[in-house]
Amino acid sequence: MLDDRKATVLRAVVTEYIETAQPVGSSHVAQAPEVNVSSATVRNDMAALEAEGYLAQPHTSAGRVPTEKGYRFFVDQLGGPGRLGVNESQQVRSFFSRTHGELEEMLSDTTRLLSQLTRYAAVVVGPPHEVATIKSVQLVSLAPRVVLAVLVLSNGAIEKHTIDPGDGVDELSVGAASVRLGSMLVGHSLAAAASLDLDPAGRDDGAGPAAGVDRVVRAALAELRGEHRHDDQVFIGGTSDMAAAFDAVGTVSEILRILEQQLVVVSLLEDVLERGLSVAIGTETGNEALADCSLVVAPYVVDGETAGSIGVLGPTRMHYSQALAAVAVVSHRLGRRLSEG
Repeated sequence: MLDDRKATVLRAVVTEYIETAQPVGSSHVAQAPEVNVSSATVRNDMAALEAEGYLAQPHTSAGRVPTEKGYRFFVDQLGGPGRLGVNESQQVRSFFSRTHGELEEMLSDTTRLLSQLTRYAAVVVGPPHEVATIKSVQLVSLAPRVVLAVLVLSNGAIEKHTIDPGDGVDELSVGAASVRLGSMLVGHSLAAAASLDLDPAGRDDGAGPAAGVDRVVRAALAELRGEHRHDDQVFIGGTSDMAAAFDAVGTVSEILRILEQQLVVVSLLEDVLERGLSVAIGTETGNEALADCSLVVAPYVVDGETAGSIGVLGPTRMHYSQALAAVAVVSHRLGRRLSEG
């Protein structure tokens, strides 16, 4: 643990470096309002902080810069997310008051909101369809042998399936089948719904309206039992803002390459959350290519269950308090919006 004076000096160095991206000298730190000691004392404290691994000196004649250990101390001392500014809070309220439409569009728009608030790359991992329950079922007749099945899920997603019930199925049969499917499927997960079948005692394989309803229901259940791969949905925004924060072209290229790999991004956020972190700094991300990056991440909750995660990725000299506040507020509002349906 650092004593109060050294902790104050370290915070001043980190704050200044985040703002300027330039090595910080002792004379500049001594001018900070919270540092009430001489330049000589600051210089000694900075040398001690370097010896203890909190600061580094990139060049002999230059000032110091924070190390990963220094950033970790700084973040831990924040004590959690701060508060968004008035303008940013209004931006979030306005966004969630007007956002509507399908889940994919909402999550994509949320990445843009988050990147605008932080000026870093924003990532939103969508909720898995397989564990969501079905909230409603609607069948719509599009053509004599084409019926569209629309399923609204508890996580806000909308599933659309085209089915072929065969000849001789009129709109009344489709409407009756829609009601029956609703009674069978609502409240079940997609996986459970796919295993359902008509009660043999209720089947009517002959002619007439009842047979038409059965055919539509069986065709819909067969479609649900088909191979429907649901990869993790990953939405990314603000990569241009993130890229502008780095000087090295090679670093930017490698980060962009990682962001293009959905499985890597999902695993990255999940691993950070599983370790109980809200901020992963440098090598704490578990990815060597992100040694110059920090990740701020939080889950969002829908109907009392963790549904997905959001995060921002930027340089280690990130404005941590602002990023933490933005991620905390947006994750809360996103979860609440999806719970409302």
